[in-house]
Amino acid sequence: MSKAATIELEVRGLTKVFGANGSSVPALDNVNLAIQRGEFVSIVGTSGCGKTTLLRIMAGLENEFDGVVELEGKPVAGPGMDKGVVFQDHRLLPWLTVEENIGFGLVGRPEAERKELVQKYLDLVGLKKFKKAYPGQLSGGMAQRAAIARALVNRPKILLLDEPLGALDALTRLYMQQELEKIWHEEQLTMVMVTHDVEEAIYLSKIVVLMSCRPGRVKRVIPVNLPRPRNRDHPDFIAIKNELLQEFKLQAKDYFAYDI
Repeated sequence: MSKAATIELEVRGLTKVFGANGSSVPALDNVNLAIQRGEFVSIVGTSGCGKTTLLRIMAGLENEFDGVVELEGKPVAGPGMDKGVVFQDHRLLPWLTVEENIGFGLVGRPEAERKELVQKYLDLVGLKKFKKAYPGQLSGGMAQRAAIARALVNRPKILLLDEPLGALDALTRLYMQQELEKIWHEEQLTMVMVTHDVEEAIYLSKIVVLMSCRPGRVKRVIPVNLPRPRNRDHPDFIAIKNELLQEFKLQAKDYFAYDI
């Protein structure tokens, strides 16, 4: 198998059940997914289908489940530097500057190495001029760029993103989609993103994973074989978008009829 075709992250038979009000609520049921090294994969589905739960398990933030989750053939047993995570809210420490936030996880590294890495990722996300600013002085898009830099600075094997652009206004979101694509291209990193935005998923991804209604299962895996940069007005782009939206329409009846 060539390096390009190497499986980076694999999920086999993953099932997750939560307890709620004295009863069991199935979140994920027999999820199977193989993500190749260097792919950008988006996970989409209706609210409550288990997208974020799946991502948290991949990140090692949830460890009570049945099934197997492996990163480079080794079980994911908990959080670690090999997995970068970006959430919808930036979660920057308000009392630290941008450069201090980015370098927060590098404590213990030699000072010269730490400065070099922080500078590299400040440049990558375009925040060099704002390195002395505090989170409260940043726009939403700038704060998310700082959060992405913080997740990348430890050189993880995979970057996991949970609705990273969901809180941004429409124009900033479009700009940040371009920034994410640039970062993915320059870092040659495996990225897995949860999003509710079908167009965003198609614009960024090589693979779009469509989850079924709760309990979440992998309903379809849709390749996006379109040249980059993606043209949202191209008939092929629109065709994939309409295909996914039609799937959501078919799921709507089950989603709204579901009774916890």
